[in-house]
Amino acid sequence: MISLFYKNPVHRYALSIILPVALLIVLPVSSISQDLNLDPIQDRFRSIAQNSVTSLEGSGDLIWMGPGLNAYSGLTGEVYIPEMADSVFVGRGRVFSLQADGDQIFAGLGFTSSIGDDSAQTAMGYYRSANAGNSWQFIPFPLDDRPGTACTGSDVGTPCDMEFEYGNRTYLRTRITVPQLSPPFEVDLYDQTLLSVNWASGLLRSLDNGVSWERLILPPSSLHEMNPNMDDIEWISQTSDGSIVNRYDPRFDNNLLGFGLMIDDDQNVWVGTAGGINISPNALTAPRSEIEWRRISFHSDEDSGLLANWVVAIRQQPGTNRVWMTNWMTDRENRDQNGVVYTDDAGVTFYHALTGVRVNDIGFWDDKVFAAADDGLYLSEDDGESWGRISRISSPNTFIKEDARYYAISSTDSHLWVGTSDGAAYTSDGGENWSILRVNLPLRGGNIYQPDAPESDTYAYPNPFSPTQHGVVRIKFETTAPGPATIQIFDFGLNTVRTIEVTTSGQGSFEATWNGQTESGRYVASGTYFYRVKTPSGTADGKILLLD
Repeated sequence: MISLFYKNPVHRYALSIILPVALLIVLPVSSISQDLNLDPIQDRFRSIAQNSVTSLEGSGDLIWMGPGLNAYSGLTGEVYIPEMADSVFVGRGRVFSLQADGDQIFAGLGFTSSIGDDSAQTAMGYYRSANAGNSWQFIPFPLDDRPGTACTGSDVGTPCDMEFEYGNRTYLRTRITVPQLSPPFEVDLYDQTLLSVNWASGLLRSLDNGVSWERLILPPSSLHEMNPNMDDIEWISQTSDGSIVNRYDPRFDNNLLGFGLMIDDDQNVWVGTAGGINISPNALTAPRSEIEWRRISFHSDEDSGLLANWVVAIRQQPGTNRVWMTNWMTDRENRDQNGVVYTDDAGVTFYHALTGVRVNDIGFWDDKVFAAADDGLYLSEDDGESWGRISRISSPNTFIKEDARYYAISSTDSHLWVGTSDGAAYTSDGGENWSILRVNLPLRGGNIYQPDAPESDTYAYPNPFSPTQHGVVRIKFETTAPGPATIQIFDFGLNTVRTIEVTTSGQGSFEATWNGQTESGRYVASGTYFYRVKTPSGTADGKILLLD
């Protein structure tokens, strides 16, 4: 059984890979500069849970977002709070993945746990709603039963391992008895069938809306096709004494480590792993022992295949058979590349785009293709032939920081949405104009997550503030009349180090930003800094603790 899965060196390598992104020359998109003419910020008691928006899923005019399981209505402008989903609202659970189909909402939940000196992303379970989020059913994460006897790393076979049928043969697989390293990285649904792809736990399927679950079997890395008519299939596993055995074991095969998932318009199931892409024509409905797979992997001597084996996001372009996938580098010899591939013929041939860019998600709006990447938002108006990059998104009252990572893309009936490490942004015109949704803590009255927050005339966040870690500190203030506003920053000796001048367009709450630099562009030293906001309606004072 697997109890300390995270200690396997192959798995740790696959999880922890962070490689430099190659320089990419792209068609420029006009840079958006900070506007010193500020519009008011709408103060919301019902706010999104946090600014790092890592997953998005559109349904009608609602956009669902993680990690807080919030939704935003483009019709009412209101943020939905999942007050009946206690595992997320008041618990430690976070949304790792989302899928919607009409009124059905399916969310994969996880959290970060500590094991000794290590931390591990851990599965919690799922939330499912059949009525557009008005009520939620919690589904515990499915794990194998413990064997009921002491097992060691040299034990092979039942009861320490489990048996499964595939075709006309019986095989062994390791037990997955702990939730560590199995968060639901992607989920999908069709009718009453729920699918979840997880790292250690692989591909899970429920045919009855989550009442019961089964673990589906993926091909070993040695095969590019698997069907039940094959006489003998070999999965590679190893015991603690070094013996090689035929056992389905994700510790020793990257193709069994799940990450991406999609059900296409023809009900084919696509599963992205750390070992390639797996495509099945019958995984939605066939018995587990009869599911067929075709597997495609990266080969360094191919110019038209995958860019890398780690397949993260899989998206079908609306109205077409084109499937887009993001590839991340995992090859120990650095023969692969980050980037995007797409196929029009279910993986027979691939075309490359954004080679060298680490892309997290793909989305579509009208005839444009968007890519959310670590270094910004990319867009193509010619089906991926050429790309431009928006280095920063700005609205009339705030902006997404230039060093923000872009994690997710989705669309509603009226807007394209992107999730970043600094909030969610949405546009109705394909990226010409943007609005931004971020955590909102009103100066008076708090929000639903902090209803007892003290009232204040001004505050700065994040506080403490690190220019190298956070980029900017935002200074929130209010005024009852439009006009010029001045923010003066003082050091501990009350010497002025920076003066920021803005113009407010009306009454209400506003935000100005400071990047930790003096007037001459030099970063200030660590320490305590004071600030004073002067508006047509008065003055307000605050304090910032600045760290390197």
